[in-house]
Amino acid sequence: MRVQKLSEKTMSAALAALKRGEVVLCPTDTVYGFLADASNKKTVDKIYKLKKRPRSKPLPVFVKDFAMASAIAEIDEKQAKILKKFWPGKYTFVLQRKPGVKVYTTAKKIPIAKQSRILDEVGTIAIRIPKHAFLQRLLKKIHRPLVQTSVNISNQAPMSHIQDIIDTFGKNNILIIDAGNLKKSKPSTITDLTSKKPKKLR
Repeated sequence: MRVQKLSEKTMSAALAALKRGEVVLCPTDTVYGFLADASNKKTVDKIYKLKKRPRSKPLPVFVKDFAMASAIAEIDEKQAKILKKFWPGKYTFVLQRKPGVKVYTTAKKIPIAKQSRILDEVGTIAIRIPKHAFLQRLLKKIHRPLVQTSVNISNQAPMSHIQDIIDTFGKNNILIIDAGNLKKSKPSTITDLTSKKPKKLR
């Protein structure tokens, strides 16, 4: 276990950990979150194991800016207006994934025969630009999407007390960035923009 107080010095440690294929636990503009390099399938799998999350549930990603979002998702003019209105902020949007993009948001191996039945799991991607100074600088420095999800055991409430987080996840080989206890907050709003009308999912 490695616990470091949130500071500029912590930035270097977080960058190094992510590049080594490790999971980083840090505060966000909503709740404490797990972060991992979205281009590293093994690291994404570590988050599923930590959270005991079903492999069938894809993970959202943080991006540094609109250009990075456009590089991994199909965004038309109408969708762009919505995204620019709400980003950066506590809003996650589901978009059509661009083909061939090496961004891993699920650890589940989906048989080809079943892909048409669960197209949403393999053909879309949930993206957000966070409004959090440390995270924004981290994303700019690492210059790649980061898989992210709230810190908790799957189907339990997000954790806001740092000592509870350390007690639950501290035995694992992860970097925990301590910003103290966070005010109780809900995870981001999730809206699907792939249909004719925006559809709120959470």
